[in-house]
Amino acid sequence: MKVLASLKSAKNRDKDCRIIRRKGRVLVINKKNPRLKAKQG
Repeated sequence: MKVLASLKSAKNRDKDCRIIRRKGRVLVINKKNPRLKAKQG
């Protein structure tokens, strides 16, 4: 999982990427390609 300052670019890497919030953290998850996971902070 990558840790990024901004997830806007991470969301655009793949059309299946989703931005979600969990426990105050902003995450990018991708069911089809889990290598594209990212979190902000």
